[in-house]
Amino acid sequence: MTKSCTLLWPLLMVPAALLAQVQERQMDDTTVMSEPLIPVSKQSLLSNVDVIANMQMSFQNEFEEGTYQRSRFVMNQFRLEIRGKVHDKVYFRFRDRYTRGVVPQSIDNISRSTDLAFLRFDVNSSWSIYAGKMCADWGGYEFDANPIEIYEYSDIIEYADNFLVGAGVSYMLPDNENQFTFQVLNSRTASFNELYDTLVLPGVRSARFPFAGVLNWRGNFGKFNTLWSYSLFREAEDEYMNYLALGNQFATKKFQIQYDFKWSREALDRKGIISSITDNAGIKHAYRARYMSHWVRMDWHLSSKVNLFVVGMMDDAYWSPKGTSLPDNASTVKMRTAWGYIPGVEVYPFKNLNLKVFGTFIGRKYVYTDYAKSNFGSVNTDNYRASIGIISPLVIL
Repeated sequence: MTKSCTLLWPLLMVPAALLAQVQERQMDDTTVMSEPLIPVSKQSLLSNVDVIANMQMSFQNEFEEGTYQRSRFVMNQFRLEIRGKVHDKVYFRFRDRYTRGVVPQSIDNISRSTDLAFLRFDVNSSWSIYAGKMCADWGGYEFDANPIEIYEYSDIIEYADNFLVGAGVSYMLPDNENQFTFQVLNSRTASFNELYDTLVLPGVRSARFPFAGVLNWRGNFGKFNTLWSYSLFREAEDEYMNYLALGNQFATKKFQIQYDFKWSREALDRKGIISSITDNAGIKHAYRARYMSHWVRMDWHLSSKVNLFVVGMMDDAYWSPKGTSLPDNASTVKMRTAWGYIPGVEVYPFKNLNLKVFGTFIGRKYVYTDYAKSNFGSVNTDNYRASIGIISPLVIL
């Protein structure tokens, strides 16, 4: 019997050893799984951080001069945004666009695709200081809207440099209804030689500090609000661009109307619209361009799920041919008018998700003056597209 027990004892120990190994392995797995990817000490930071995927995607049917061209699915906008607080008084915001090429710029050394990369320091409840790449606070409700909410920009915004590196300060009045912002920014992201052909601009010298000064006022008067600004851009030595934007909004629970007036006078044609016309006559870069824009949007909220809207825009382009051999070379002449119209409907299918399905008809018509036609061979054109799609600033975190 003693001999039998001696033989059985090792056999009984084998299951115990195996069980101990299993328990040890389970403890190791538990230990690994109990360590979070983000340490507990840093998880509190996430409560002050948002990660947002700003998207606009559509299926569109495109026409030119009344002739059907093509149909396609298009990701019109995709901008990934991360923003939040890292301190009670320090706020950050970063947004990168995946629908634009990633090319670092020669002036600010940051990718053209990066919209925003700045810090904001809140001195107190009234004063804030900004630094980094930010949106030039130009004013106007068209420009102030989230880009995914815009189906088509007016010319004066479409051809502008909107995101620039610099610093700014804002002050909120004690009434908490009126805020003033002042920014000093680079006037451009690329160098003078990259933007302008110096061979056709004799006597124009690049500025050592091409700056932009932007003054903005946001006013709140109940149902009526304002978003006005004035900007001065130094493009070259003794060559400036003056830009004025007057945004106005009237809103009730069911109805909203926004109207922007924008005006830009440019010693050097920064938008390039006039230059694209005069290039047909060998004038690659035009002096003394002027642009004027009217933009209006009306919304009618039929219910919490359905919104009807219409957008209208008119952009006029002027030029002074002074110093050229063209007629009327001592005056300013009108070159073209660009019309835009966008009727549409927006439907919000979910109660607790900021996502909407839209259907729009986007039409553009470009009408050239007799002066532009006779001197530069310009021809009236039009195009339009019918689109359906989705828009959402999806909050991922």
